[in-house]
Amino acid sequence: TDRAASRAVQAAAFHQGEGEPVEARLLDKLRECDGWLPALSWVAEINGQIVGHNICTRGYVGNVPCLGLGPIGVMPESQHAGVGSALMHAMIGAADAAGEPLIALLGDPGYYSRFGFTASIELGIAPPEMGWGPHFQIRRLNNWNDSITGSFRYAAPFDEVS
Repeated sequence: TDRAASRAVQAAAFHQGEGEPVEARLLDKLRECDGWLPALSWVAEINGQIVGHNICTRGYVGNVPCLGLGPIGVMPESQHAGVGSALMHAMIGAADAAGEPLIALLGDPGYYSRFGFTASIELGIAPPEMGWGPHFQIRRLNNWNDSITGSFRYAAPFDEVS
């Protein structure tokens, strides 16, 4: 029931001029792929209005199933009010409770380190694009083990949307 509202959040959060943001199109494609995990698509509400959305889909490190987070967005008028942080904490908790070993994401290390994310390369996990460097990060969860190494791959739509 939150499909249109969560898409609107992503479109507004990433709107930068002409055209529709890639994050909104990506969300559409993720909903239709085999990596879609409906239990890990979350919204945040304030006074009955949906103001934030984040999603994890099935990813892999080698053959080990794990999660890729993104997109995560917050309506512009609700940014810098803790909505994004609340979504991150909720998603990390849900992924951990579901027995996942890790969450991967592409983002600002200065921001995501507060949630326990570390540069993937430090853990022996190669990003999908080597140029991403320290911006591709991993959050180890309780089912993490040091044998999880190799290349990370997101759900297919991440490769299809530009």
